[in-house]
Amino acid sequence: MAVKGRNPIDKSQIQRILVRGTNWIGDVVMSLPALEAVRANFPGRKLAVLAKPWVAPLYENHPAVDEVIYYNRASWTPRGLAEMMRTVQGIRRRNFDLAVLFQNAFEAALIAFLAGIPYRVGYNTDGRGFLLSHPVARDPEVMKEHQVEYYLSILRPMVWEAPTRDPKLFVTPKDEDAIAGLLASHGITSRHLLVGLSPGATYGPAKRWPAERFAAVGDRVAQTWGAKVVLMGSEGEKPQCLDLSRRMRHEPLDLSGMTTLGQVVALIKRCRFFICNDSGLMHVAAALDVPTVAIFGSTDAVATGPRGRLSRVVREPVKCSPCLEPECRFGHYQCMLNITPERVWEELESLKRFVEKEERSTGGRA
Repeated sequence: MAVKGRNPIDKSQIQRILVRGTNWIGDVVMSLPALEAVRANFPGRKLAVLAKPWVAPLYENHPAVDEVIYYNRASWTPRGLAEMMRTVQGIRRRNFDLAVLFQNAFEAALIAFLAGIPYRVGYNTDGRGFLLSHPVARDPEVMKEHQVEYYLSILRPMVWEAPTRDPKLFVTPKDEDAIAGLLASHGITSRHLLVGLSPGATYGPAKRWPAERFAAVGDRVAQTWGAKVVLMGSEGEKPQCLDLSRRMRHEPLDLSGMTTLGQVVALIKRCRFFICNDSGLMHVAAALDVPTVAIFGSTDAVATGPRGRLSRVVREPVKCSPCLEPECRFGHYQCMLNITPERVWEELESLKRFVEKEERSTGGRA
């Protein structure tokens, strides 16, 4: 990795920093170690994050962030351009000294440039290198590493400390109280063993394990462990959750589309175990240290798998996987169909034994 800049950045001259956050839940979580590294390299300085509203709560709850600036341009129409220029003007008034762009888009560099931020650091992708004061050349090797390393590698060519670590998320007491009240209204208290199922994945059906297989694992959890099963997902994932609910013999609690992002984070934290596809909520669970079993098919677990000692990946290799396609080009989704409920259950049982062993050795929750 190399960086081209007119002059090295004098840290002592940096008082106000803008980080352009990423737009999707999973990407936000995977970029958090890099965000923390920016904070560590500039202690005591003002750090703001420019973020889309739907991921803003993940930044608002993070102790490294002083301010979140909402950015909601939806299109390149005159109205969308007006929204962008309002954002530019608001950023300009704040007099930032440094912009660190985790988002790769041309627009991210354009906003920082138009806002008059003197130092602008980011990958020189999408033809935006001329808008950056310190464009970082993206080494092909970094594309083979986990996305956590991808974001950290923006900082390392600047000779800034950027140690490898797993993402960590933070939950507000307000969201925890809201979830405790919601669960209590359905007869679920802290005494119950709660297991979360998340059958959705926004990228496409190639990332979704069949609903009837999720249902088989959910029923087994309820019958064998005496667990309460809760389904969760976005408003757009309600159809997958409804389908799953209808297929279960033991009725789950379906909270899909009924929580804010902050509340669903609190809900996942409340779970004893979490079973999911490769999705944003998978990364949330891993970052909360919730024991997680993640099911992978078309996507690459090396690049986007859950990080953390309590996360496990289930996949069955086939020649065409990972294809990174939203839909199976062959129409049979063999990478997912080769994964049986028994295989996931075995991984879940193994994880449960591991967690319980750790708890016995430490005298507390793993």
